[in-house]
Amino acid sequence: MKRCLIIDDSRVIRRVSRHILESLNFTVEEAENGQQGIDLCQAAMPDAVLLDWNMPVMTGIEFVTQLRTLPGGHAPKVVFCTTENDMAHIREAIDAGADEYVMKPFDHETLQIKLQLVGMG
Repeated sequence: MKRCLIIDDSRVIRRVSRHILESLNFTVEEAENGQQGIDLCQAAMPDAVLLDWNMPVMTGIEFVTQLRTLPGGHAPKVVFCTTENDMAHIREAIDAGADEYVMKPFDHETLQIKLQLVGMG
């Protein structure tokens, strides 16, 4: 099974995301900030990361920038989940190393399409 790491400081978003991902046959791990996410990635690199933008401790941009420097850190497909929908934010995420983005709030179908776009569907 493919493994997806959800990094979001909202327990509700993590719960909703977990439900969707498990229905798509992913095993799921959760982190509530980017630093926890980095720690989990260093322990075992996931296949995909569902990543919040604004979090305490370490932002999504800081996380993806650091992830890409880790051994094997180029491998996970990173999908940003954000309320920021202007092109400047999207470009910043892609430039930092994200593969795709999805707008909050998202549903099962939207997330499934984004995961298919990055080859995880």
